[in-house]
Amino acid sequence: MRSLSDVRWIGGGSGAGKSTVAALLGARHGVPVVSTDLSLRDHAAAAAGTASVDAFVGMSMDERWVRRDPEAMLETFPWFRGAGFDLLLDALPPQRPLLVEGFRLLPHLVAPLLGPERRAVWLLPTPAVRERAFASRAEEGRAFWERTSDPARALANVLERDRLFTQRLRRECAVLDLPVIEVDGGLDAEEVADRTAAVLGLRPRPASGPDGARSAAGWYHPRNASGSGDTATVRTRR
Repeated sequence: MRSLSDVRWIGGGSGAGKSTVAALLGARHGVPVVSTDLSLRDHAAAAAGTASVDAFVGMSMDERWVRRDPEAMLETFPWFRGAGFDLLLDALPPQRPLLVEGFRLLPHLVAPLLGPERRAVWLLPTPAVRERAFASRAEEGRAFWERTSDPARALANVLERDRLFTQRLRRECAVLDLPVIEVDGGLDAEEVADRTAAVLGLRPRPASGPDGARSAAGWYHPRNASGSGDTATVRTRR
């Protein structure tokens, strides 16, 4: 596996806008983006034989989302337990710098990969932000909970499970002294991307250098930016 020293990581809870923010930053800075959600199906197949993965894959939709309480769903969802994280790392493309995003980026798994600049951040949505995100997914036809016998209960269970997961992320980041951004809907996606870029040490690319030639995309340590530190916590305003 190639060096991870020039990889930036965006983790967080569901509905926080991780994919949107990563896409914005990738477009702004010409940095390849890896969305870890896209490899879930392949990694589930590759991880066959792992007890937690086999148990989840073998469940019906009702068994997954209706018949269990959110606490049990939290504790047994294989990706919340780090299943397939080694596969995720092995599959990273060779390009550097690289931006990786997804809920599978658990703080305790990412922390050992970080250098002293700690180029990682977790986006933590409020329940209201998450509910709006799930409503948008339903409008787009991505409401997996609709494929159960009790969609309302399934949705309530998933929302509560993901609220508990976000709380866990917040606690882990606090213990590991890792940066978080609280996403409460007070800022739009571009503004959240600005704050994410600051925490990750990603600076805007100038149109041209002193000699008129276009400058390359650059990274910088947040400690060198006004008001930023490598373990800064940024909270959005209502």
